[in-house]
Amino acid sequence: MTDRSASFEPGPNFLRAIIEADLEAGKYDKRVVTRFPPEPNGYLHIGHAKSICLNFGLAADYKGICHLRFDDTNPETEDPEYVESIQNDVRWLGFEWDDKLFFASDYFEQLYECAIDLIKSGKAYVDSQSDEEIRDTRGTVTRPGRESPYRDRPIADNLDLFRRMRAGEFADGTHVLRARIDMSAPNMKMRDPLLYRIRHAHHYRTGDEWCIYPMYDFAHPLSDAIENITHSFCTLEFENNRELYDWVVDNAWTTPRPYQYEFNRLNLDYTVMSKRKLLQLVEEGYVSGWDDPRLPTLAGLRRRGVTPDSIRDFCARVGVARTDSRVDIALLEYSIRNDLNQKAPRVMAVLDPLRVVITNYPNDEVDWLNASYWPHDVPREGSRKIPFTKHIYIERADFMEDPPRKFFRLAPGREVRLRYGYFITCEDVVKDPRTGEIIELHCRYDPETRGGDAPDGRKVKATLHWVSADRSLPAEVRLYDRLFSDRNPEQESDDWKSALNPESAVTVEARIEPSITNDDPATRYQFERQGYFWRDPVDSRDDHIVFNRIVTLRDTWAKVAAREERVATTVTGKNKAPSPESADVTTTSAERRSEPTRTQLSKAAEISRRHGIDEEDAVLIAGDEKLAHFFEQALASHGNATSIANWLIHELPRAMKGKRVDQLPFGPAELAELVSLVDDGTISGRTAKELLARLAAEGGRPGEMVREQGLSQVTDPSELRPVVASVIDRYPDKAVEFRGGKHGLMGFFVGQVMRETGGKANPELTRDLLLERLKEVAD
Repeated sequence: MTDRSASFEPGPNFLRAIIEADLEAGKYDKRVVTRFPPEPNGYLHIGHAKSICLNFGLAADYKGICHLRFDDTNPETEDPEYVESIQNDVRWLGFEWDDKLFFASDYFEQLYECAIDLIKSGKAYVDSQSDEEIRDTRGTVTRPGRESPYRDRPIADNLDLFRRMRAGEFADGTHVLRARIDMSAPNMKMRDPLLYRIRHAHHYRTGDEWCIYPMYDFAHPLSDAIENITHSFCTLEFENNRELYDWVVDNAWTTPRPYQYEFNRLNLDYTVMSKRKLLQLVEEGYVSGWDDPRLPTLAGLRRRGVTPDSIRDFCARVGVARTDSRVDIALLEYSIRNDLNQKAPRVMAVLDPLRVVITNYPNDEVDWLNASYWPHDVPREGSRKIPFTKHIYIERADFMEDPPRKFFRLAPGREVRLRYGYFITCEDVVKDPRTGEIIELHCRYDPETRGGDAPDGRKVKATLHWVSADRSLPAEVRLYDRLFSDRNPEQESDDWKSALNPESAVTVEARIEPSITNDDPATRYQFERQGYFWRDPVDSRDDHIVFNRIVTLRDTWAKVAAREERVATTVTGKNKAPSPESADVTTTSAERRSEPTRTQLSKAAEISRRHGIDEEDAVLIAGDEKLAHFFEQALASHGNATSIANWLIHELPRAMKGKRVDQLPFGPAELAELVSLVDDGTISGRTAKELLARLAAEGGRPGEMVREQGLSQVTDPSELRPVVASVIDRYPDKAVEFRGGKHGLMGFFVGQVMRETGGKANPELTRDLLLERLKEVAD
């Protein structure tokens, strides 16, 4: 039975209307039986979460039953590991199936008998054409198929051949069983589809008992029928399969029979949802495994620290429709923040520490300050003690030696408040004599301001978070971001992996207040001014604390979205769309955006056609005359239109800080030069973004800046080999795990090398050298 403790409220939708109409008509004796039927050939992702919530949630709402069934009819791709992971994911989401756990492989004998009945009734035949011949005779959408020369085999011969197929007499590909329907059917799924094929492969449950296996379109509808499913809900890609679903049930089963209904699948921005592509990322070492916190897999989201409550809330907000659309990932992040805001106690952590000496504070004294775990708008109680000492850390970004206007944080001679602590004033700056880097600040504190208020009523313009240098805990903090830089990387393209975000996983050595040592390791925290974090359940230990960032405190990609909205507003003359917090959350960002004029659409279409760039990007460019002119001029210097458009739309707005393109201290040629340095591999994307920020602030020539500062990617193997060897030697246990088959660790090793080289190591060369070194060590 469905666990009714799991809250899921998808609201009114057409699937509810179908169920309610069936109940009112007394159909199925007023029973509601749904099922979640994954194939155990990979890990579930957030798209599956929508289907899980829908099937289990609707069954619970109508006092029905939801089955968990594994459609395990392909022995070559399925594994018990996936079965276990899928069950873990469903339970993690808050749903239970009690004794309603089923496997299509349990029905192999019944399915075989159904196939025999179809042969006896003349509705199925054994075809001895090769796979290539079957494909060639299937026809096209405009040309009917050709009947197989074996289509009119006598029923007795078909029965004999099919039984011998089961007995293992024939090699793979020698024969198949096909439905005898219509080779001229408009729906190509109905052109004598395959029902069985020969596969001499070991099945993880049935072993070597079978050497013929049913096709999905045969096994799936009959499994529904065998289990007395009343409502078979699936995503829209199976819409064309519905006619075959009905044919199989009508011709191979008796009443009562199930019916299939399709709803829109979940397409999420800035990630991929294809199992094939997710598997490719795992096997090729772009991520550390199926539970990599950057992946949209439920295992990855769980390891990242996302709660099942927030996933269910997100699925409910996305809603159910009859047409596909893309969902803004900001909506998922909103659900996560909204959930954690009420659950996560506040603590302080410094992610990029800058040492501060309180010169007038006693050397050995510790002042334990009282600090609340909860802000005023969260109705919960609880506090902890935080130590204030002579030496503290603040964020490096919270100090500037020569601050610009409107920088209100710490600077020479300026006074600020330490959160829960004292007012401090910076009196001296200590720098490394070799590099000029600021390594320490000397500040005075005002003992009369304990708790953060001055008795004389004076005010400061900034409050900084901080930790004690002597009493804080060192921690490895993994700052996870969106896996891809492009909104829709899953478009059919050979270079979809080129859109991987190089900053999707950044590791920093941080300091955290000591109160966390007394808490449950599963506690999720808000690091004040930073975001939401929790301890990594795999790598974190008492002697080596590791925290994962679950989500930022605010949408750090909002500037890009704001830029797009501003362009859309320029195009239409209408106000920009509301934020996810205030908008109708069942609509996507594209749906909320106003439509451009016909003239601008025509211009955008011309740009897209002429330069081969994404149509949405073309609309953004065409909507701003200065932007369009900047694009064309940049393209004259560097001919990669896709790269130019990507940097112009998605990266440049971050650096502009409210300026127009004609107000920038550099021109289209400089942007083109910067993009070409990325495209030819001279510099990394991360370095290019830093250079772009400098260009926007002070101008310059990218090529000269790269040469003067030595920012080129390291592509010399002799220079990288010592770094690679050092990294592998530092982590011998992980090297052993990698050689033992845990190849997902390649992403970890690449990340460590990138960190050692300041992000300048060439990733492809790094991966090759790591493989070379790991093999040498093993030999």
